[in-house]
Amino acid sequence: MIKPRTKVPTLEVALVDGGSWNLADANAEFMTMLVFYRGHHCPVCKKSLQQLQATLADFTGLGIKAVAISTNTQELAEKTKQEWSLPDVAVGYGLTIEKAREWGLFVSKAISDSEPAEFSEPGLFLVQPDGTLYAASIQTMPFTRPDFEDLLGGLKFVKTKNYPARGEA
Repeated sequence: MIKPRTKVPTLEVALVDGGSWNLADANAEFMTMLVFYRGHHCPVCKKSLQQLQATLADFTGLGIKAVAISTNTQELAEKTKQEWSLPDVAVGYGLTIEKAREWGLFVSKAISDSEPAEFSEPGLFLVQPDGTLYAASIQTMPFTRPDFEDLLGGLKFVKTKNYPARGEA
């Protein structure tokens, strides 16, 4: 488990729009938000990432850079970005199972033909500019994810009140 106020693991993934995304180079003013999703096969992920798309400008205005990441192949990640209408969301792909485990994500094996053989379950991490964890929400199932509207309201409070990371004890 990665504890708040401690350094997070390194992370670099390829991006659907070309190039790669590296956490060390994120340069977010306030925080970087990593949204790990199950993959193209997941309808709950679709709804969640579409909500991220709808709120992305508000997060950006708060100084938060966001990226959505999965273990999907490039082809599936491209379908995700296009079919789910995510023009502004940075979509990363090719997360290895080993790296998912390093971040503390749960890993599942396929239970249907529509799922990859193995994939990570959802997780959301807020990383401060110094590379330390501010907050995390990790799930073992496709549901019970943070609502981006609620998260945005909480992060406005955090920024205004300079509220510290919690859960480090």
